[in-house]
Amino acid sequence: MDIDPQVTERISRKIEEKGASVDIERIQSKLNLLISDFGIPVEEAERTVTNEFIRELNLNSQENRGNPDIIDIADANPGDWVTVEGKIVSLSTPPSPSMAQTGIIADDSGAIRFVVWAKADCQEMEVGKWYRLESATVDEYRGSPSMKIHSGTTVTEIEDKVSVMPDPVGISELKPGVATVRVKVIQDWEPRHERIFQTGILGDESGTAKFVTWKDINNTRLEEGKVYNIYYAGVDEYQGRISLNLTGTMFVEDEGADIEVSGGKTTITGAFINLGPGSGLIKRCPVEGCSRVLNRQNFCPIHEIQNKFRYDLRITGVLDDGNSATNVLIQREETEKITGIALEKAIEIAENNPLGMDDVFMRMQDILMGRYFSCRGNDMDGTILVKSCEPLGFDSEKHTALINRADRADMEVDL
Repeated sequence: MDIDPQVTERISRKIEEKGASVDIERIQSKLNLLISDFGIPVEEAERTVTNEFIRELNLNSQENRGNPDIIDIADANPGDWVTVEGKIVSLSTPPSPSMAQTGIIADDSGAIRFVVWAKADCQEMEVGKWYRLESATVDEYRGSPSMKIHSGTTVTEIEDKVSVMPDPVGISELKPGVATVRVKVIQDWEPRHERIFQTGILGDESGTAKFVTWKDINNTRLEEGKVYNIYYAGVDEYQGRISLNLTGTMFVEDEGADIEVSGGKTTITGAFINLGPGSGLIKRCPVEGCSRVLNRQNFCPIHEIQNKFRYDLRITGVLDDGNSATNVLIQREETEKITGIALEKAIEIAENNPLGMDDVFMRMQDILMGRYFSCRGNDMDGTILVKSCEPLGFDSEKHTALINRADRADMEVDL
């Protein structure tokens, strides 16, 4: 694999800024080893090689040179060399053979994700036990601090210390790092990647956020509509959006509880210009905790053929205001309201019509297409998860703008 010369140049420049120099071939050799042989991502390899040369050439400032004084985990910042004492609260399967362990360590001040490099050759840590990590390094991954345990880190098991029980944080207050939340499972989506175990939307009184759980030996599925206390979830930020990584987390169902999830802060108006094929009457997997949409052969990608499915209603469509088009996802309650077709009626139509479920889809299409609505909900990666939707009266100006936009698009195609 060819290494981008800009990566090598950045490392060389950082070393020079600290008053030293390194042979370019040595930089390229170390990068090639990490990226090509160990499969480490380029960004991670760049940080690792840079830090290795900084240590080798003694370029760290005195305060960042493995100060033996123990600090609170909450005070560990990218660029620091630290010694901490904490409890291993979760472990997950490492995504690369170059990593021996990945997980989260916590004390009474906070928590941080960590990686133990295979080359560190240190003792294997266990969930629930306390350890002292001496001379670990901290860098940044996806906007949040991440602790690296390398060959220069000393790992020592110690006696249990203070109780570690974090307080939940509202979704609107989340920031990159690690957090505990009390949330309701709003949506359970079908994963689009083979490594994803579960993904969807969580919500509380302050807002909603996307979540993902990567496949791991200890995976447990969250059930749609239930409330959970989720401890030590990873919080990532990408393009200004917060998401939760639940891989390896501990969660406890709050049985019988409910949360009035925030209705969302995004409002859009426009005409329906498209209804997706997943609209109308759908079948869901009946296996507890699944609820995936079945295909026409009643096949669930996780639990295979399901003849005892359950019906549901939803709309996946596109609203256009004449300037831009927005994807919307509308669940049963609002779908029944704006179409006038209740679930029981939709089932009756499907079971007594040669077209079956397609007849329900076409009826909804006739009701919605070209008509104007105002929808409010949460914007998740460009799709509005609609909490409320109201029909609007005919607006000639908006309708003209929409037609003109369609005409311009046709002209561009012709050209």
